[in-house]
Amino acid sequence: MSETAEAGPRRTAPLGMLVSALSDIRKSLLPAVAGAYGLRDELSGIGFFAGIAVLAVAIGGIVAVLKWWRTTYVVGAEDIRVETGVLSRAARSVPYERIQDVSLEQPLLARALGLAQVKFETGAGGADELALTWLPIAEGEALRELVRERRDDEAAAAPAGDVPAEPSGEVLFAMPPRRLATFGLFEFSLAAFAIAAGAAQQFDDFLPFDIWDWEGWQARLDGPGHWLQGLGPFAQATAVGMAISTLVVVGFVTGLARTFARDWGFVLTRTAKGFRRQRGLFTKTDVVMPAHRVQAVEVRTRWLRRLFGWHALKFVSLAQDSGSGSHVVAPFGQMDELEPIARSAGFTLPDASVEWRRPAKRAYIDGAIIGAAVPVAASLGLLLSPAPVAAILPLLAVPVIAAGQYFRWRRARHALDVRQVYARHGWLAPRLDVASRVKLQSVEIAQGPLARRGGYATLHLGLAGGTMSFEAVPLADAKKIRDAVLDSIAGVDFSRLNSA
Repeated sequence: MSETAEAGPRRTAPLGMLVSALSDIRKSLLPAVAGAYGLRDELSGIGFFAGIAVLAVAIGGIVAVLKWWRTTYVVGAEDIRVETGVLSRAARSVPYERIQDVSLEQPLLARALGLAQVKFETGAGGADELALTWLPIAEGEALRELVRERRDDEAAAAPAGDVPAEPSGEVLFAMPPRRLATFGLFEFSLAAFAIAAGAAQQFDDFLPFDIWDWEGWQARLDGPGHWLQGLGPFAQATAVGMAISTLVVVGFVTGLARTFARDWGFVLTRTAKGFRRQRGLFTKTDVVMPAHRVQAVEVRTRWLRRLFGWHALKFVSLAQDSGSGSHVVAPFGQMDELEPIARSAGFTLPDASVEWRRPAKRAYIDGAIIGAAVPVAASLGLLLSPAPVAAILPLLAVPVIAAGQYFRWRRARHALDVRQVYARHGWLAPRLDVASRVKLQSVEIAQGPLARRGGYATLHLGLAGGTMSFEAVPLADAKKIRDAVLDSIAGVDFSRLNSA
């Protein structure tokens, strides 16, 4: 790898064009369909679909070759520079000290070819992240080690051919197939129907009938399906039950398939480098999260999973993309499995000794009143309509809104001890946030007009890589928490804390 660092601009692996071409072919399908549709008079039957395939492969292949030829990178002494672009060139340079971590990702075809996508996480998120697509896996691992060593001002990179292996470390959490199957049952999804509906809408011009024509469907049911109407109510109810059962089965199968594809071989290991997470059936990912960059932990669940004791643990990290699930370290486990993982990262999940405080009840009463304003206004409007009896329908939403605010208040809690702050909220999707007081960076007390009248506030805690807040805190309590947290923050040098 040292030779790589001293060399001039280099290109990625030539075999990577095959992997890129597969992705580019998928993106070329719509242009290919449009091109083939323009030649529909000359093409018919099999020829039409063959034309789509030829155009898609040609477009995707040409794009992949051009992108590979026009992408170069340089591993310099102080930064990594990448130049991309076919017609318009773009050059990006990222200093080593700005790189939070390096992860390797291997889709199925890339894994078969011994390639990996190397992603440099800078904490900027989204399109601002840097990636090299595709490098030989050995070269990607060596580059990851080189970046870590230069980022941390350690010794020079190891000589080429002597790449240090990632220490195996202690396995903190793993998901065998049986656990994955249980997890998949809770991941019920109707995404398959959504995909089918979307595809039908995109390609409805090529179907022999209009799937959105309900009169046409009725005519078809009056034909071959007319026999069902003659079997009586019991047979019709049975047919409806079978349709619902099919829907349920497809939902469970889709959830299982998604879970196995995403989390197959899930292993979380504690190494000298940090927390290493490996998972994926078709696309294998290998991410290492340095322990000192974990800013907080989140324990999430849903109401049904909570009844069976299942939760997920997530790290809030400096390298975390906004809204990303890339730092879920235990997607489906019991609390006694999550607690050692949190402790290994320097956090303690709350026990019976934590003194929880409820939020101000007035805030949720205000929320119920504001939420009920819309259905009440709709009801008053219907009183003046030709059908005033319908005015009662919007009012049915009022008790639902009130019940929702009540359950939110019941589940919301916050707490503070000498080391950490805690926040619990949510009743359909309960969530527990735990952050270290010394890693908080700011405290803000926010009050709107209703909050000022009600004497409560929202306490926003500044946290690198994420957000944390206490909602509807009585103003006196909010000021006490702010003062206590500021005392902890005042003695922290964050430049040393995040590079330790």
